[in-house]
Amino acid sequence: MASRRDVRCRCGRWMSAQPGVSSIQCSTCHTVTQLSSSLVDIARGANRVLQGIQQLRRQHKQQQQQPQQQQQIMAQPPPPPPKRQHKQQQQQIMAQPPPRRQHKQQQQQPQQQIMAQPPPPPKLLEPLPSPFGKKRAVICGLDYKGKSYSLEGCISDAKSMRTFLVKQMGFPIDSILMLTEDEASPQRIPTKKNIRKAMRWLVEGNRARDSLVFHYSGHGSQQKDYNGDEVDGQDEALAPLDHETEGKIIDDEINKTLVRPLVHGAKLHAVIDACNSGTVLDLPSVCRMERNGFYEWERQTSGRTYKGTNGGTAICLSACDDHEASGYTPVFTGKNAGAMTYSFIKAVKTAGPAPTYGHLLNLMCSAIREAQSRLARDENYTSPEETAEPLLTSSEEFDIYATKFVL
Repeated sequence: MASRRDVRCRCGRWMSAQPGVSSIQCSTCHTVTQLSSSLVDIARGANRVLQGIQQLRRQHKQQQQQPQQQQQIMAQPPPPPPKRQHKQQQQQIMAQPPPRRQHKQQQQQPQQQIMAQPPPPPKLLEPLPSPFGKKRAVICGLDYKGKSYSLEGCISDAKSMRTFLVKQMGFPIDSILMLTEDEASPQRIPTKKNIRKAMRWLVEGNRARDSLVFHYSGHGSQQKDYNGDEVDGQDEALAPLDHETEGKIIDDEINKTLVRPLVHGAKLHAVIDACNSGTVLDLPSVCRMERNGFYEWERQTSGRTYKGTNGGTAICLSACDDHEASGYTPVFTGKNAGAMTYSFIKAVKTAGPAPTYGHLLNLMCSAIREAQSRLARDENYTSPEETAEPLLTSSEEFDIYATKFVL
């Protein structure tokens, strides 16, 4: 009696088929599987096994033949080149030197190339300090050594200002760019080109809460205003070391370079110890202070050209008004020093924490008046007709007795 047959569906489920049944349907995937006799199934299974064995033999034979074919290809000589090309190759081989000589020439060739190249130019200009930081300063001191118009104490003023900014105001020493005649690097000599470059460096990439300082101690002057933006018809100017050949730096350029790039939140303080320096930054507002401490703001520009900032604040403390001459005196330290620089540093040190601008101005004016009165007792001293006193100018008007001075 025929027994049941176990049949496996495509989905993997095993089913039990009754004898004599020609097909069976899967209860899971509902696939109908055709049933055949057991002998036919055995024959089909044996055929599939034989086919698999034959396929394995063919693959093994192909794997054995591949290395032999590669060896035969490597052993074959390359095809001969055309006659003309073969002749050229022979000529090139004949023209080559022997191996030893060739090796010697290869060693000598780099040396000959090095000898043939011109020597690199001397690296005279050292890189400027990074312009990015919360505090940075440019300090210029010019004594004009060897000139008939030489000054005394301007380089000392610059060094005093640097010490003051580092020790008193917390400026990093690497964030201060010094330009004096005593500097070893040609890039630090206060020529017109270097001062221009330093001013651009000072305001480059300025951001909110940056504190920038520009200090200049040297000659200042006036010249005719050619663009009509000055109320008095005169431009104020700074005299770099090479001003005789390169010209001076006028207030229009200083304003464009130092003032207008200042963004919102950035602040620039300029301390100018020079003659005719009252409005050398071309700032629009001038603070006129009387001896009793009263003051009023005066508009300086003619209105034709914008002289303000890009949202920031610029404040300048100058040694004197535009038509006046600044002074330097040995009364303060025993050596010649700029009255403006010395009185500014002393006022900040003695005024206490967070003084106002009005307080500083009064202290500076009092110190300069006292020095002038002491010099007046000297028989050899000729007193000027008018005593020069510091002048404050700004990009915007403010209450000088309520606004704190902060560097």
